[in-house]
Amino acid sequence: MDFDYDYIIVGSGFGGSVSALRLSEKGHKVLVLEKGKRLTATDFPKSNWNLKKWLWLPGLRFFGLFKLTFFRHITTLSGVGVGGGSLVYANTLPVPKRKFFEAETWAHLADWETELKPFYETALKMLGATRNPRLESGDRALQQIARNIGKEEHFEATNVAVYFGEPGVTKPDPYFEGRGPERTGCCFCGGCMIGCRHHSKNTLDKNYLYLAQQLGARIQPESEVYDVRPIGQNDGSDGYTVSWKCSTKLLGKKGQWTARGIVFAGGVLGTVKLLLKLRKKSLPNLSDKIGAHIRTNSESLLGVTTFDKKTVFSDGIAIGSILHTDEYSHLEPVRYPAGSGFWRILMSPVAHGPNALVRVAKAAGDILLHPVRNSRAYFVSDWAKKTQILLFMQTINSTLRFSKGIFGMKSSLEKGKSPTAFIPEAKQLADQFAGLVNGKSTALLTETVFGIPTTAHILGGCVMGTNSSEGVIDKNNRVFGYKNMLICDGSMISANPGVNPSLTITALSERAMSTIPNFQLSIDN
Repeated sequence: MDFDYDYIIVGSGFGGSVSALRLSEKGHKVLVLEKGKRLTATDFPKSNWNLKKWLWLPGLRFFGLFKLTFFRHITTLSGVGVGGGSLVYANTLPVPKRKFFEAETWAHLADWETELKPFYETALKMLGATRNPRLESGDRALQQIARNIGKEEHFEATNVAVYFGEPGVTKPDPYFEGRGPERTGCCFCGGCMIGCRHHSKNTLDKNYLYLAQQLGARIQPESEVYDVRPIGQNDGSDGYTVSWKCSTKLLGKKGQWTARGIVFAGGVLGTVKLLLKLRKKSLPNLSDKIGAHIRTNSESLLGVTTFDKKTVFSDGIAIGSILHTDEYSHLEPVRYPAGSGFWRILMSPVAHGPNALVRVAKAAGDILLHPVRNSRAYFVSDWAKKTQILLFMQTINSTLRFSKGIFGMKSSLEKGKSPTAFIPEAKQLADQFAGLVNGKSTALLTETVFGIPTTAHILGGCVMGTNSSEGVIDKNNRVFGYKNMLICDGSMISANPGVNPSLTITALSERAMSTIPNFQLSIDN
Protein backbone atom coordinates (compact mmCIF):
# COMPACT_ATOMS: atom_id res chain seq x y z
CA MET A 1 0.00 0.00 0.00
CA ASP A 2 1.13 3.54 -0.75
CA PHE A 3 0.98 5.14 2.73
CA ASP A 4 0.99 8.86 3.39
CA TYR A 5 3.71 8.30 5.99
CA ASP A 6 5.81 5.44 7.28
CA TYR A 7 5.21 6.49 10.89
CA ILE A 8 2.77 8.88 12.50
CA ILE A 9 3.75 10.08 15.98
CA VAL A 10 0.99 11.31 18.29
CA GLY A 11 2.58 13.91 20.56
CA SER A 12 5.84 15.88 20.48
CA GLY A 13 7.17 15.55 24.04
CA PHE A 14 10.33 13.72 25.01
CA GLY A 15 9.29 10.34 23.58
CA GLY A 16 7.70 11.77 20.46
CA SER A 17 10.67 13.99 19.67
CA VAL A 18 13.18 11.18 20.06
CA SER A 19 11.01 9.00 17.80
CA ALA A 20 10.75 11.72 15.16
CA LEU A 21 14.50 12.14 14.85
CA ARG A 22 15.58 8.52 15.05
CA LEU A 23 12.92 7.30 12.59
CA SER A 24 13.85 10.09 10.19
CA GLU A 25 17.52 9.14 10.45
CA LYS A 26 16.56 5.58 9.50
CA GLY A 27 14.95 6.85 6.30
CA HIS A 28 11.31 6.73 7.36
CA LYS A 29 8.81 9.37 6.31
CA VAL A 30 7.51 10.85 9.57
CA LEU A 31 4.55 12.99 10.64
CA VAL A 32 4.22 14.38 14.18
CA LEU A 33 0.69 15.36 15.25
CA GLU A 34 0.66 17.74 18.24
CA LYS A 35 -2.46 18.99 20.03
CA GLY A 36 -0.81 22.23 21.19
CA LYS A 37 0.44 25.20 19.27
CA ARG A 38 3.85 25.86 17.82
CA LEU A 39 5.15 28.51 20.21
CA THR A 40 8.19 30.75 19.83
CA ALA A 41 9.95 32.95 22.38
CA THR A 42 7.65 35.88 21.63
CA ASP A 43 4.58 33.70 22.32
CA PHE A 44 5.58 32.91 25.88
CA PRO A 45 4.12 35.06 28.68
CA LYS A 46 6.29 37.46 30.66
CA SER A 47 4.51 36.28 33.80
CA ASN A 48 1.98 33.59 34.67
CA TRP A 49 -0.63 36.26 35.33
CA ASN A 50 -1.03 36.35 31.55
CA LEU A 51 -3.38 33.39 31.72
CA LYS A 52 -4.29 33.44 28.05
CA LYS A 53 -0.67 32.85 27.06
CA TRP A 54 0.17 30.58 29.97
CA LEU A 55 -2.73 28.15 30.39
CA TRP A 56 -4.15 25.58 28.01
CA LEU A 57 -7.93 26.01 28.37
CA PRO A 58 -9.39 25.71 24.84
CA GLY A 59 -12.93 26.22 26.11
CA LEU A 60 -11.93 29.72 27.24
CA ARG A 61 -9.80 30.24 24.09
CA PHE A 62 -6.62 30.07 26.17
CA PHE A 63 -3.94 28.33 24.10
CA GLY A 64 -0.88 28.51 26.31
CA LEU A 65 1.74 25.92 27.21
CA PHE A 66 0.64 24.81 30.69
CA LYS A 67 -2.24 22.54 31.67
CA LEU A 68 -3.82 21.76 35.04
CA THR A 69 -5.86 18.54 35.30
CA PHE A 70 -7.85 17.59 38.39
CA PHE A 71 -8.60 14.03 39.52
CA ARG A 72 -10.05 12.58 42.69
CA HIS A 73 -6.63 11.53 43.98
CA ILE A 74 -4.18 13.93 42.33
CA THR A 75 -3.83 17.25 40.53
CA THR A 76 -1.47 17.06 37.55
CA LEU A 77 0.69 19.72 35.90
CA SER A 78 1.70 19.15 32.27
CA GLY A 79 2.95 20.90 29.14
CA VAL A 80 1.16 21.47 25.83
CA GLY A 81 2.71 22.60 22.54
CA VAL A 82 5.36 21.59 20.03
CA GLY A 83 8.01 20.26 22.39
CA GLY A 84 5.49 19.00 24.95
CA GLY A 85 6.61 18.96 28.55
CA SER A 86 10.03 20.40 27.69
CA LEU A 87 8.38 23.81 27.32
CA VAL A 88 7.40 23.93 31.00
CA TYR A 89 9.62 21.44 32.83
CA ALA A 90 12.35 22.62 35.20
CA ASN A 91 15.29 21.49 32.99
CA THR A 92 16.61 18.93 35.48
CA LEU A 93 18.09 15.70 34.12
CA PRO A 94 18.89 13.28 36.96
CA VAL A 95 19.58 9.59 36.48
CA PRO A 96 17.46 7.61 39.00
CA LYS A 97 19.01 5.58 41.78
CA ARG A 98 19.59 1.84 41.44
CA LYS A 99 16.33 0.95 43.21
CA PHE A 100 14.40 2.24 40.20
CA PHE A 101 16.15 -0.15 37.82
CA GLU A 102 15.78 -3.06 40.24
CA ALA A 103 12.10 -2.51 41.05
CA GLU A 104 10.18 -5.79 40.97
CA THR A 105 7.57 -4.32 38.63
CA TRP A 106 9.95 -4.50 35.66
CA ALA A 107 13.35 -5.89 36.74
CA HIS A 108 12.43 -9.32 35.34
CA LEU A 109 12.29 -7.87 31.82
CA ALA A 110 15.90 -6.68 31.51
CA ASP A 111 19.02 -5.54 33.35
CA TRP A 112 17.80 -1.97 33.04
CA GLU A 113 20.74 -0.17 34.61
CA THR A 114 23.12 -1.80 32.12
CA GLU A 115 20.71 -1.63 29.18
CA LEU A 116 19.92 2.04 29.60
CA LYS A 117 23.40 3.36 30.43
CA PRO A 118 24.42 4.17 26.82
CA PHE A 119 21.01 5.66 26.09
CA TYR A 120 21.20 7.92 29.14
CA GLU A 121 24.55 9.13 27.81
CA THR A 122 23.02 9.83 24.40
CA ALA A 123 20.05 11.62 25.96
CA LEU A 124 22.27 13.82 28.13
CA LYS A 125 24.31 14.82 25.10
CA MET A 126 21.27 15.52 22.92
CA LEU A 127 19.60 17.62 25.61
CA GLY A 128 22.76 19.64 26.26
CA ALA A 129 23.04 18.66 29.91
CA THR A 130 25.45 20.66 32.02
CA ARG A 131 25.94 21.45 35.70
CA ASN A 132 24.24 24.59 37.02
CA PRO A 133 27.10 27.06 37.60
CA ARG A 134 25.32 29.37 40.06
CA LEU A 135 23.76 28.75 43.46
CA GLU A 136 21.18 31.35 44.45
CA SER A 137 19.70 32.26 47.83
CA GLY A 138 17.28 29.32 47.91
CA ASP A 139 20.02 26.89 46.89
CA ARG A 140 22.34 28.20 49.59
CA ALA A 141 19.60 27.82 52.19
CA LEU A 142 19.11 24.21 51.08
CA GLN A 143 22.86 23.66 51.33
CA GLN A 144 22.76 24.95 54.91
CA ILE A 145 19.95 22.51 55.72
CA ALA A 146 22.16 19.74 54.30
CA ARG A 147 24.90 20.78 56.72
CA ASN A 148 22.47 20.95 59.63
CA ILE A 149 21.20 17.39 59.07
CA GLY A 150 24.64 15.96 58.30
CA LYS A 151 23.96 15.43 54.60
CA GLU A 152 26.18 18.06 52.96
CA GLU A 153 27.83 15.45 50.72
CA HIS A 154 24.35 14.63 49.37
CA PHE A 155 23.71 18.20 48.24
CA GLU A 156 24.63 19.11 44.66
CA ALA A 157 23.94 21.54 41.86
CA THR A 158 21.54 20.12 39.29
CA ASN A 159 22.42 18.74 35.88
CA VAL A 160 20.24 20.80 33.55
CA ALA A 161 19.27 21.28 29.89
CA VAL A 162 20.33 24.92 29.68
CA TYR A 163 22.83 26.76 27.49
CA PHE A 164 24.76 29.01 29.86
CA GLY A 165 27.48 30.41 27.57
CA GLU A 166 27.84 34.17 28.09
CA PRO A 167 24.68 35.66 29.63
CA GLY A 168 22.65 37.43 26.98
CA VAL A 169 25.16 36.73 24.18
CA THR A 170 23.90 34.86 21.10
CA LYS A 171 26.23 32.31 19.51
CA PRO A 172 25.97 29.81 16.63
CA ASP A 173 24.72 26.34 17.53
CA PRO A 174 27.08 24.96 20.22
CA TYR A 175 25.72 21.40 20.24
CA PHE A 176 25.34 19.85 16.78
CA GLU A 177 28.28 21.12 14.72
CA GLY A 178 26.28 24.07 13.43
CA ARG A 179 23.19 22.07 12.42
CA GLY A 180 21.10 23.38 15.30
CA PRO A 181 19.69 26.87 15.97
CA GLU A 182 21.55 29.81 17.47
CA ARG A 183 21.58 29.91 21.27
CA THR A 184 21.76 32.74 23.79
CA GLY A 185 23.48 32.47 27.16
CA CYS A 186 21.13 32.10 30.15
CA CYS A 187 20.37 35.33 32.02
CA PHE A 188 19.18 33.48 35.17
CA CYS A 189 15.77 35.17 35.12
CA GLY A 190 13.93 32.16 36.59
CA GLY A 191 11.48 31.99 33.68
CA CYS A 192 12.18 28.38 32.64
CA MET A 193 8.74 27.04 33.56
CA ILE A 194 6.61 29.69 31.86
CA GLY A 195 8.54 29.36 28.60
CA CYS A 196 12.12 30.52 28.04
CA ARG A 197 11.99 33.82 26.15
CA HIS A 198 15.78 34.02 25.71
CA HIS A 199 16.64 30.91 23.62
CA SER A 200 18.66 29.47 26.52
CA LYS A 201 16.57 26.47 27.55
CA ASN A 202 17.26 23.32 25.54
CA THR A 203 13.66 22.54 24.69
CA LEU A 204 12.93 19.74 22.21
CA ASP A 205 12.18 22.12 19.36
CA LYS A 206 15.86 23.13 19.54
CA ASN A 207 17.37 19.65 19.36
CA TYR A 208 15.45 16.46 18.50
CA LEU A 209 12.56 18.10 16.63
CA TYR A 210 14.78 20.69 14.96
CA LEU A 211 17.09 18.02 13.57
CA ALA A 212 14.18 15.76 12.59
CA GLN A 213 12.67 18.52 10.49
CA GLN A 214 15.98 18.96 8.67
CA LEU A 215 15.68 15.31 7.67
CA GLY A 216 12.17 15.77 6.33
CA ALA A 217 9.93 15.07 9.34
CA ARG A 218 6.74 17.08 9.29
CA ILE A 219 5.24 18.58 12.45
CA GLN A 220 1.55 19.43 12.35
CA PRO A 221 0.47 21.43 15.44
CA GLU A 222 -3.07 22.15 16.68
CA SER A 223 -4.08 18.62 15.66
CA GLU A 224 -5.75 16.30 18.16
CA VAL A 225 -5.99 12.61 17.24
CA TYR A 226 -9.36 11.07 17.98
CA ASP A 227 -9.21 7.74 16.13
CA VAL A 228 -6.67 5.15 14.99
CA ARG A 229 -7.97 2.23 12.92
CA PRO A 230 -6.13 -0.74 11.40
CA ILE A 231 -6.29 -1.05 7.62
CA GLY A 232 -7.16 -4.55 6.42
CA GLN A 233 -5.86 -7.01 9.01
CA ASN A 234 -7.08 -5.97 12.45
CA ASP A 235 -3.65 -6.43 14.00
CA GLY A 236 -2.31 -3.41 12.08
CA SER A 237 0.02 -5.43 9.86
CA ASP A 238 -1.53 -3.64 6.84
CA GLY A 239 -1.08 -0.20 8.41
CA TYR A 240 -3.34 2.34 10.10
CA THR A 241 -5.66 5.24 9.35
CA VAL A 242 -5.22 8.11 11.82
CA SER A 243 -8.03 10.65 12.19
CA TRP A 244 -7.39 14.10 13.66
CA LYS A 245 -9.24 17.35 14.25
CA CYS A 246 -8.19 20.93 14.87
CA SER A 247 -7.75 21.51 18.61
CA THR A 248 -7.95 25.31 18.57
CA LYS A 249 -11.10 26.01 16.54
CA LEU A 250 -14.64 24.94 17.40
CA LEU A 251 -15.46 24.14 13.77
CA GLY A 252 -11.91 23.55 12.66
CA LYS A 253 -10.46 21.34 10.01
CA LYS A 254 -10.48 17.54 10.25
CA GLY A 255 -8.38 15.06 8.34
CA GLN A 256 -7.01 11.56 7.97
CA TRP A 257 -3.57 10.19 7.21
CA THR A 258 -2.42 6.64 6.63
CA ALA A 259 0.78 5.12 7.97
CA ARG A 260 2.55 1.79 8.18
CA GLY A 261 3.29 2.36 11.87
CA ILE A 262 2.29 4.56 14.77
CA VAL A 263 3.96 5.85 17.93
CA PHE A 264 1.76 7.07 20.78
CA ALA A 265 3.66 9.80 22.63
CA GLY A 266 1.02 12.06 24.15
CA GLY A 267 2.02 11.50 27.76
CA VAL A 268 -0.13 9.80 30.38
CA LEU A 269 -2.94 12.34 30.02
CA GLY A 270 -2.98 12.03 26.22
CA THR A 271 -2.03 8.44 25.44
CA VAL A 272 -3.92 6.69 28.22
CA LYS A 273 -7.06 8.75 27.64
CA LEU A 274 -7.01 8.05 23.89
CA LEU A 275 -6.28 4.33 24.22
CA LEU A 276 -8.99 3.83 26.83
CA LYS A 277 -11.43 5.16 24.25
CA LEU A 278 -9.98 3.26 21.28
CA ARG A 279 -9.94 -0.05 23.13
CA LYS A 280 -13.75 0.08 23.16
CA LYS A 281 -14.02 0.37 19.38
CA SER A 282 -11.08 0.80 16.98
CA LEU A 283 -8.33 -1.14 18.80
CA PRO A 284 -10.05 -3.99 20.67
CA ASN A 285 -6.87 -6.07 20.91
CA LEU A 286 -5.33 -3.64 23.40
CA SER A 287 -4.51 -4.99 26.84
CA ASP A 288 -7.00 -4.38 29.63
CA LYS A 289 -4.03 -3.07 31.64
CA ILE A 290 -4.41 0.35 29.99
CA GLY A 291 -4.77 2.85 32.79
CA ALA A 292 -3.28 0.50 35.40
CA HIS A 293 -0.21 1.16 37.55
CA ILE A 294 -0.38 4.96 37.47
CA ARG A 295 2.37 6.44 39.63
CA THR A 296 3.63 9.80 40.79
CA ASN A 297 6.92 10.64 42.46
CA SER A 298 4.99 10.89 45.75
CA GLU A 299 5.48 14.62 45.80
CA SER A 300 4.82 17.37 48.29
CA LEU A 301 4.88 21.01 47.14
CA LEU A 302 5.31 23.63 49.84
CA GLY A 303 6.03 27.35 49.55
CA VAL A 304 8.15 29.47 51.86
CA THR A 305 7.62 33.23 51.68
CA THR A 306 10.42 35.30 53.20
CA PHE A 307 9.97 38.53 55.15
CA ASP A 308 13.60 39.53 54.58
CA LYS A 309 13.64 42.55 52.27
CA LYS A 310 17.05 41.65 50.82
CA THR A 311 16.30 38.02 49.96
CA VAL A 312 15.31 37.24 46.37
CA PHE A 313 14.21 33.74 45.30
CA SER A 314 13.31 34.40 41.65
CA ASP A 315 16.88 34.73 40.33
CA GLY A 316 18.46 31.64 38.79
CA ILE A 317 17.18 28.65 36.85
CA ALA A 318 13.97 26.80 37.71
CA ILE A 319 15.71 24.18 39.87
CA GLY A 320 19.34 24.86 40.66
CA SER A 321 20.12 22.27 43.33
CA ILE A 322 18.98 19.01 44.90
CA LEU A 323 19.40 17.42 48.31
CA HIS A 324 19.17 13.64 48.63
CA THR A 325 17.80 13.34 52.16
CA ASP A 326 17.94 9.53 52.06
CA GLU A 327 17.99 6.74 49.49
CA TYR A 328 14.26 7.21 48.84
CA SER A 329 13.79 11.00 49.12
CA HIS A 330 14.88 14.24 47.49
CA LEU A 331 14.27 17.95 48.06
CA GLU A 332 14.58 20.64 45.36
CA PRO A 333 14.03 24.42 45.52
CA VAL A 334 11.84 25.57 42.61
CA ARG A 335 11.44 29.14 41.37
CA TYR A 336 9.30 31.26 39.07
CA PRO A 337 10.43 34.60 37.58
CA ALA A 338 9.76 37.90 39.33
CA GLY A 339 6.17 39.01 38.78
CA SER A 340 4.82 35.48 38.28
CA GLY A 341 2.70 35.26 41.40
CA PHE A 342 -0.40 33.48 40.10
CA TRP A 343 -0.01 30.63 42.59
CA ARG A 344 -0.51 32.99 45.54
CA ILE A 345 -4.30 32.86 45.02
CA LEU A 346 -4.19 29.09 45.70
CA MET A 347 -2.02 29.17 48.83
CA SER A 348 -3.02 28.58 52.45
CA PRO A 349 -1.27 27.85 55.75
CA VAL A 350 0.24 24.36 55.98
CA ALA A 351 -2.25 22.10 57.76
CA HIS A 352 -1.89 18.33 58.01
CA GLY A 353 -4.73 16.18 59.28
CA PRO A 354 -6.90 13.11 58.58
CA ASN A 355 -9.82 14.99 57.00
CA ALA A 356 -10.87 18.33 55.53
CA LEU A 357 -12.55 19.58 58.73
CA VAL A 358 -9.40 19.07 60.78
CA ARG A 359 -7.17 20.64 58.15
CA VAL A 360 -9.42 23.66 57.58
CA ALA A 361 -9.70 24.17 61.34
CA LYS A 362 -5.91 24.04 61.69
CA ALA A 363 -5.46 26.49 58.79
CA ALA A 364 -8.05 28.85 60.27
CA GLY A 365 -6.36 28.56 63.67
CA ASP A 366 -3.02 29.43 62.13
CA ILE A 367 -4.53 32.52 60.53
CA LEU A 368 -6.13 33.61 63.83
CA LEU A 369 -2.98 33.00 65.86
CA HIS A 370 -0.62 34.63 63.35
CA PRO A 371 -2.68 37.23 61.45
CA VAL A 372 0.23 39.54 60.71
CA ARG A 373 2.59 36.86 59.36
CA ASN A 374 -0.16 35.31 57.24
CA SER A 375 -1.18 38.69 55.88
CA ARG A 376 2.42 39.59 55.03
CA ALA A 377 2.92 36.24 53.29
CA TYR A 378 -0.27 36.45 51.26
CA PHE A 379 -0.06 40.12 50.29
CA VAL A 380 3.70 40.27 49.68
CA SER A 381 4.39 42.71 46.83
CA ASP A 382 6.03 40.17 44.49
CA TRP A 383 5.11 36.62 45.46
CA ALA A 384 7.51 34.85 43.06
CA LYS A 385 10.41 37.08 44.08
CA LYS A 386 9.86 36.36 47.76
CA THR A 387 8.64 32.74 47.67
CA GLN A 388 10.70 29.59 47.32
CA ILE A 389 8.72 26.50 46.32
CA LEU A 390 10.07 23.30 47.84
CA LEU A 391 9.53 20.08 45.88
CA PHE A 392 9.90 16.94 47.97
CA MET A 393 9.87 13.58 46.15
CA GLN A 394 9.98 9.97 47.28
CA THR A 395 10.34 6.54 45.71
CA ILE A 396 7.12 4.87 46.87
CA ASN A 397 5.21 2.28 44.87
CA SER A 398 1.57 3.01 45.63
CA THR A 399 -0.42 3.10 42.39
CA LEU A 400 -3.66 4.46 40.95
CA ARG A 401 -5.81 3.32 38.06
CA PHE A 402 -7.26 5.61 35.41
CA SER A 403 -10.48 4.61 33.67
CA LYS A 404 -13.07 6.22 31.42
CA GLY A 405 -15.34 8.67 33.19
CA ILE A 406 -18.23 10.90 32.17
CA PHE A 407 -15.95 13.88 31.57
CA GLY A 408 -12.76 12.12 30.46
CA MET A 409 -10.72 10.00 32.86
CA LYS A 410 -11.27 9.25 36.52
CA SER A 411 -8.87 7.89 39.11
CA SER A 412 -9.21 5.10 41.67
CA LEU A 413 -6.79 3.65 44.20
CA GLU A 414 -5.15 0.47 42.90
CA LYS A 415 -2.41 -0.56 45.33
CA GLY A 416 -0.93 0.76 48.55
CA LYS A 417 -1.81 4.00 50.26
CA SER A 418 -3.47 6.85 48.41
CA PRO A 419 -1.03 9.57 47.26
CA THR A 420 -0.69 12.28 49.88
CA ALA A 421 0.92 15.68 50.17
CA PHE A 422 1.06 15.30 53.94
CA ILE A 423 4.58 13.97 54.29
CA PRO A 424 6.01 14.74 57.77
CA GLU A 425 9.60 14.93 56.52
CA ALA A 426 8.63 17.48 53.87
CA LYS A 427 6.93 19.67 56.49
CA GLN A 428 9.93 19.43 58.82
CA LEU A 429 12.33 20.45 56.05
CA ALA A 430 10.05 23.32 54.99
CA ASP A 431 9.93 24.56 58.58
CA GLN A 432 13.73 24.42 58.76
CA PHE A 433 13.97 26.32 55.49
CA ALA A 434 11.49 28.95 56.75
CA GLY A 435 13.58 29.40 59.88
CA LEU A 436 16.75 29.99 57.87
CA VAL A 437 15.20 32.60 55.56
CA ASN A 438 12.85 34.26 58.09
CA GLY A 439 9.80 33.04 56.24
CA LYS A 440 6.35 31.49 56.46
CA SER A 441 5.45 28.03 55.09
CA THR A 442 2.37 27.67 52.88
CA ALA A 443 0.64 24.89 50.94
CA LEU A 444 -1.74 24.68 48.01
CA LEU A 445 -5.39 25.17 48.95
CA THR A 446 -6.35 21.98 47.07
CA GLU A 447 -4.09 20.05 49.42
CA THR A 448 -5.28 21.75 52.60
CA VAL A 449 -9.00 21.50 51.83
CA PHE A 450 -9.31 18.38 49.69
CA GLY A 451 -6.17 16.50 50.67
CA ILE A 452 -5.27 16.07 47.00
CA PRO A 453 -1.52 16.21 46.23
CA THR A 454 -0.14 17.92 43.14
CA THR A 455 2.32 16.27 40.75
CA ALA A 456 4.26 17.34 37.68
CA HIS A 457 5.38 13.73 37.19
CA ILE A 458 2.41 11.58 36.30
CA LEU A 459 3.68 8.20 35.08
CA GLY A 460 2.44 4.76 34.02
CA GLY A 461 -0.83 3.54 32.60
CA CYS A 462 0.76 1.70 29.64
CA VAL A 463 3.47 -0.20 31.49
CA MET A 464 5.78 -2.96 30.29
CA GLY A 465 5.18 -6.66 30.80
CA THR A 466 6.02 -10.10 29.47
CA ASN A 467 2.55 -10.35 27.89
CA SER A 468 -0.77 -8.50 27.64
CA SER A 469 -2.00 -9.85 30.96
CA GLU A 470 0.91 -8.12 32.70
CA GLY A 471 1.34 -4.93 30.68
CA VAL A 472 0.39 -2.92 27.61
CA ILE A 473 3.81 -2.99 25.89
CA ASP A 474 6.80 -5.30 25.82
CA LYS A 475 10.30 -4.31 26.96
CA ASN A 476 10.96 -2.74 23.54
CA ASN A 477 7.85 -0.53 23.77
CA ARG A 478 5.87 -2.59 21.21
CA VAL A 479 2.13 -2.69 21.92
CA PHE A 480 0.78 -6.18 22.55
CA GLY A 481 -1.82 -7.20 19.98
CA TYR A 482 -0.68 -4.89 17.18
CA LYS A 483 2.11 -4.63 14.63
CA ASN A 484 4.26 -1.52 14.15
CA MET A 485 2.67 0.23 17.14
CA LEU A 486 4.74 1.65 19.99
CA ILE A 487 4.28 3.80 23.08
CA CYS A 488 7.07 6.21 23.99
CA ASP A 489 6.13 8.64 26.76
CA GLY A 490 5.67 8.82 30.52
CA SER A 491 2.94 6.18 30.42
CA MET A 492 5.57 3.49 29.67
CA ILE A 493 7.44 4.14 32.95
CA SER A 494 6.99 0.93 34.93
CA ALA A 495 8.50 1.86 38.31
CA ASN A 496 8.84 4.98 40.43
CA PRO A 497 12.05 6.87 39.52
CA GLY A 498 11.70 9.18 42.53
CA VAL A 499 13.28 12.03 40.55
CA ASN A 500 12.31 14.21 37.60
CA PRO A 501 11.57 11.63 34.85
CA SER A 502 12.26 13.51 31.59
CA LEU A 503 15.75 12.05 31.09
CA THR A 504 14.48 8.53 31.71
CA ILE A 505 11.63 8.97 29.20
CA THR A 506 14.21 10.18 26.68
CA ALA A 507 16.59 7.28 27.34
CA LEU A 508 13.86 4.62 27.13
CA SER A 509 12.60 6.15 23.89
CA GLU A 510 16.12 6.14 22.46
CA ARG A 511 16.37 2.45 23.31
CA ALA A 512 12.98 1.70 21.73
CA MET A 513 13.92 3.49 18.52
CA SER A 514 17.21 1.61 18.34
CA THR A 515 15.22 -1.61 17.84
CA ILE A 516 13.41 -0.34 14.72
CA PRO A 517 15.17 -1.22 11.45
CA ASN A 518 16.07 1.22 8.70
CA PHE A 519 13.45 1.97 6.07
CA GLN A 520 14.63 -0.42 3.37
CA LEU A 521 15.06 -3.30 5.80
CA SER A 522 11.55 -2.65 7.14
CA ILE A 523 10.12 -2.79 3.62
CA ASP A 524 12.03 -5.96 2.77
CA ASN A 525 10.67 -7.65 5.88
